[in-house]
Amino acid sequence: MDTWTRRMTRPAPRSVSGVEMRKRQAAHIEAPPQAPGQPRPNTCCLCWCGCCKCLWNEDRIERSERQTCKMDSIEAVEEQQPSLDEVLSWARSFEMMLRSLEGREVFREFLRSEYSEDNLLFWLACEELKKETDPAVVEEKSRIIYEDYVSILSPKEVSLDSRVREGINQNLAEPSNLMYEEAQFQIYTLMHRDSFPRFLNSSVYRDLLANRRRACLDP
Repeated sequence: MDTWTRRMTRPAPRSVSGVEMRKRQAAHIEAPPQAPGQPRPNTCCLCWCGCCKCLWNEDRIERSERQTCKMDSIEAVEEQQPSLDEVLSWARSFEMMLRSLEGREVFREFLRSEYSEDNLLFWLACEELKKETDPAVVEEKSRIIYEDYVSILSPKEVSLDSRVREGINQNLAEPSNLMYEEAQFQIYTLMHRDSFPRFLNSSVYRDLLANRRRACLDP
């Protein structure tokens, strides 16, 4: 029999039926689990069980870790409190307390309990005005400060003597970023001599100080 005849008489390869294909797929799914850390063979990167070491799976894990780190950072910032040394330094220097963000917040809480919070708010507004150089912004902020803290019609009016108040009224025609400097110093002196000693003896400060001392003693 020649070569051509043998080729013609060779049995044709058996086709794979749909039933057999499903059996093969089932056998593949039911295969024994792989060792930990080893990817399954012939699995796509979108493996439904999430076991494959593919870019999609690694990216999903990385995004989850980044989100966790972000939440931890936010909680750490929210829980941040002044150190014991910083809290003790406030008792030695009124100026140091005012320059501390945490110190101003604690002092403001105390002033609120005495209904004199507006003194600190006025002082802070004057500090912000000093930083301005744009004439239009200076004029606007000067007007707002006057309406909020100097005008006798304002419910937040601070206590200024008549001489200082008259000087402010004259400067309103040509406002500057230093027009409230004398009034600011007057309120600073009032807070330093009157409110600050009571603050140091208040439960607001003493409780914070005790809390910081306990935190230093905790292991």
